[in-house]
Amino acid sequence: MTIQNYEVITTLGPSSDAEPVWESLLTAGATGFRVNTSHLSLPQLYGWLEKLHSFLVPNDLTLVLDLQGSKWRLGNFIHFELVENDIVTLILADTTNQPNSLPVSHTDFFKAAVRLASEPSLANYSSNEILLNDAKIILQMETASKDRVIAKVKRGGIISPNKGITFAASGIRQETLSAKDQKIVEMTQSLQYIRYAISYIKDAIEMEKYRSLLGRSVFLIAKLERQSALDDAIRIADFADELWLCRGDLGAELGLIDMAKEVYNFSVRVPTIPKPLLMAGQVLEHMTEHTTPTRSEICFLYETQIRGYTGVVLSDETAIGKNPVLSCQAAALFKTR
Repeated sequence: MTIQNYEVITTLGPSSDAEPVWESLLTAGATGFRVNTSHLSLPQLYGWLEKLHSFLVPNDLTLVLDLQGSKWRLGNFIHFELVENDIVTLILADTTNQPNSLPVSHTDFFKAAVRLASEPSLANYSSNEILLNDAKIILQMETASKDRVIAKVKRGGIISPNKGITFAASGIRQETLSAKDQKIVEMTQSLQYIRYAISYIKDAIEMEKYRSLLGRSVFLIAKLERQSALDDAIRIADFADELWLCRGDLGAELGLIDMAKEVYNFSVRVPTIPKPLLMAGQVLEHMTEHTTPTRSEICFLYETQIRGYTGVVLSDETAIGKNPVLSCQAAALFKTR
């Protein structure tokens, strides 16, 4: 089976930050690059753009800039380990050096916490779980105020800056374009090869706002990471040039079993989506550490093509993985079949 214009988007990071690697990724089948701006300061992003410009233009490649959109993220701090049953404090701040404290700069996160603490029925999980880094770490909220949340660690691990944070399936979120996102757009909108991926789209109403803000000529990608976005995907497509199904945050909000059910149900509907649709989220996660994909991963890649997905997005595999080029090569296995 051959899908015309099949895309293999490779995320750049410490493992893929030099031109020889970009050349190899291109040879291996990459059709475009991605940079997650949430993990970079504006000067760092500018440095990436300076390095990439002379490579992207002659090779006619696109660069996707992942904007934070309405997604909540932790601020800056020295990474540390969260240990099960420890108490951790989340504070309204951009940065902190207090022990066992995490900064969250989003006022609406704390508003949501207060609402959930006083109205547990708003959450699908009565435990009021707070999920960090795609649910790799889980906290249980104990108390909440307008600028502070006290929580107990249910599942621990190493936590580092800028990781995503959300409540399990609460559905509470306010949609805004952050000041940083605005500056990124201002810095890059004149570059013809730039595309923008908007994180955590809620529904078509929100996507229409982004389209109105950024204009019709800008290439916009809607990242489907919430139940409401999956339900509204056809209308979201009216205001997006491309859609990505992102299983990381979807799994964090719904839980693994419900995430699997929703991905299956959505995949059945792929032919009804009127725009290109890519699969993202641990597509070849095994290859972050190993030189070959698992048989399950290869079977899944084949199934995504059969379902009608028009490409895949590699994240850790090429950004921090040990084998970025081999990962890209594996993702492109079915590209010309």
